[in-house]
Amino acid sequence: MVSPMPPDFEELDYQETPLGTLILRRRRLRSLDDLEVYEIILGEGYLMSSLFTTVEIALANLALALLPAEKRELSVAVGGLGLGYTAQAALKDSRVSELVVVEALPEVIGWHRKELVPLGKEIHNDPRCRLIEGDFFSLAAGQGFDPEEPGRCFDAILLDIDHSPRNLIHERHQGFYSLSGLRRLRSFLHPRGIFAMWSDDPPDENFEDLLREVFPLTESRIVTFPNPLQGIESQSTVYLAQCSD
Repeated sequence: MVSPMPPDFEELDYQETPLGTLILRRRRLRSLDDLEVYEIILGEGYLMSSLFTTVEIALANLALALLPAEKRELSVAVGGLGLGYTAQAALKDSRVSELVVVEALPEVIGWHRKELVPLGKEIHNDPRCRLIEGDFFSLAAGQGFDPEEPGRCFDAILLDIDHSPRNLIHERHQGFYSLSGLRRLRSFLHPRGIFAMWSDDPPDENFEDLLREVFPLTESRIVTFPNPLQGIESQSTVYLAQCSD
């Protein structure tokens, strides 16, 4: 008896949220040797696909590489959990002793705890990692990212939420992309601490100027990655900014 072919498309979860309809789905791409791909859709837009994770991983790797190799017991905060690839990359660095991941949508945290996504078991079972339900931007403007220790500083803060400094998921995030917003963020970093942010757009000169006013060392890295669906190389930006001593 021939076993039935697995479905090409499966909706794993569907939720109505304050930010719009949230969907987790799994697709099998026959054109890519039956590759299994997980996708998150919010409203009308894609938030993340497991087919494209190069930049999410680079976000953590590029930021942590700027910290001295001999520095240990690193504390890291991540804004945005998604499918977990930035968090996983940070946890792969043996110097990281504590990771705080801030996620606004409790449904996304639930996917990891229920192991509906590929990295769920690995991330939520790592004793160094805490998943915190909260609005990263509200916390950045307030008492910081660790509810157990208000005002706490980190060695690195990694942000992967909005599509770019101009293309926001919600307009209320706009205040973060300002001098006052970035200065407040800097207050939650240790000396020589790193702020890193993903953007799907090319480097934004206005945002680069803001970073230079707040941080003494800044850089915009173009990260390329293959797009097998279109047969091209795609690009994203990772902004890097470092505090002074």
